[in-house]
Amino acid sequence: MVNNNSYFKKDIMKIQFNTDKTIDGGEETQQYFTSLIDNELKRFQSNITRIEVHLSDENGKKDGMNSILCLLEARIEGKEPIAVTCQDDTIELAVSGALNKLKNSLGTIIGRMQNH
Repeated sequence: MVNNNSYFKKDIMKIQFNTDKTIDGGEETQQYFTSLIDNELKRFQSNITRIEVHLSDENGKKDGMNSILCLLEARIEGKEPIAVTCQDDTIELAVSGALNKLKNSLGTIIGRMQNH
């Protein structure tokens, strides 16, 4: 599945991209989504060591609705990794949907960590 595998270092949190052969995982795409993820998860950066982004087109080169799958996996310092997915029509919508789910999960988990 991995066509493009790169790390971008942002403060403490690393962001790793993995794409299948049907998804454009070029540097421009990676920089755009790295910036988006970095901005959206900024308040959690001190707790996250790495984010893995897995993008794939479930239909391959065929057309179809909700065919883009984004899986985001967050590695939280001292905890088991958490993963969320979102399937949508475009890469942007799939990443955005997965990011919203991840922010909600991280808010709950890190909130519990800070209360103990």
